[in-house]
Amino acid sequence: MKSPYAYRIEGGYPVKGEINCLGAKNFATKAMVAALLGETPTVLTNVPPIGDVDITAELLTSIGATVEKTESLELRIDPTTINTSTVPVPHSGSNRIPILLLGALLHRFPEVSVPVVGGCKIGARAVDFHLEAIRKFGGIVEEGEDGYVARRVKSLKGAYIELPYPSVGATETCLYLSVLAEGRSVIANAAVEPEIMELITMLRAMGAIIFTSSGREIRIEGVPRLHGVNMRVFGDRIEAASWACLACASDGDVTIHGIRPDTLGNFLSYYQQIGGGVELKGAESIRFFRNGELRPAVIETDVYPGFSTDWQQPFAVLLTQAHGISIMHETVYEKRFGYLKDLAELGAHTQLTTHCLGGTPCRFRDKNYEHSAIIMGPTPLTAADLCIPDLRAGLAYVIAAAIARGTTMITGIEFLERGYGDIVPRLTSLNLQIERVQVS
Repeated sequence: MKSPYAYRIEGGYPVKGEINCLGAKNFATKAMVAALLGETPTVLTNVPPIGDVDITAELLTSIGATVEKTESLELRIDPTTINTSTVPVPHSGSNRIPILLLGALLHRFPEVSVPVVGGCKIGARAVDFHLEAIRKFGGIVEEGEDGYVARRVKSLKGAYIELPYPSVGATETCLYLSVLAEGRSVIANAAVEPEIMELITMLRAMGAIIFTSSGREIRIEGVPRLHGVNMRVFGDRIEAASWACLACASDGDVTIHGIRPDTLGNFLSYYQQIGGGVELKGAESIRFFRNGELRPAVIETDVYPGFSTDWQQPFAVLLTQAHGISIMHETVYEKRFGYLKDLAELGAHTQLTTHCLGGTPCRFRDKNYEHSAIIMGPTPLTAADLCIPDLRAGLAYVIAAAIARGTTMITGIEFLERGYGDIVPRLTSLNLQIERVQVS
């Protein structure tokens, strides 16, 4: 649903102060699904107050699960009240959780139906991996115009799954399927993002038997039942990287609380390589600032432990302030540079190409996707009106507006708030001149 509000940002000033990082969206919503596998309630703490959590809660309550907000940032999920396996289209919007519910609910019901998957339009995010995994575990899947129906005749059986690509979503589906399946399962070429490892930790605490290896292989010994658990949602590494880019791009100084440094991995290395400063202030607090003149970089996104595709947009804005020519090669999603054309309205000098400007083997080679970007800097940015096209680009636009001189109006904020909630109160604490204003 289109928001009647917009952000008005007066830019051109250093952003300084302290900010608390929200719980990770990409773990919180998946933990809510995992809670359905237990036979007793689960309590999640540090749950981010964002649209995607609301949508997921609506999906869970629509099938009878009890979802209660017991305290601020705390959810209690009771799966014992589930009374249907037909998941309706949520009223408040859509995300990619419905496809995950197929695997989680198929243990409980012989037939499960979910609506068509939603989410940001940043490239083909096919569900083929998910559906094929269900079939490998003994399920039958039918696809229709309105959604997907999965059936099983008997209990699900353990399976060997080799993913053609280390997809996070497909790995999650395989975990949901395998933990209660009969026998042993192996997920080869699995995703190993921090959110996946945290989900494994949660499932282990619920009673699952899961072994990980030094490679991308996960082995699961199915158990007959799981129980609920108390689980804290760890800090959002994507949000933290965005605030770090905001600090450096604006020549500011921001300390972020509630983020584990180990989840930022290669981001910290690239950040310091181009001239960003990093200071650890405690177990989960990091100070970010500019440490001299910004230098260009060549960056390729990749699955973990590579440079996250969700770090790409805010980092690209930061690179517009670097002295020289930078390269960004996107290897995860083929349509993730659309936002750069909008940033040109502010004065950013970039060029897109279908060529692979990097050494990483790329699925998009010779397929005519504009998946490499050349970023020339430094370029002073000047305010202009922007409309957010997808969730992750949203914070990139906020960063661009913060360093652009003048007043920028940003519409399409419903995409950003789905993943980050109302950011205005937190950013005003950083001395950013931002207002949420009604436009229609």
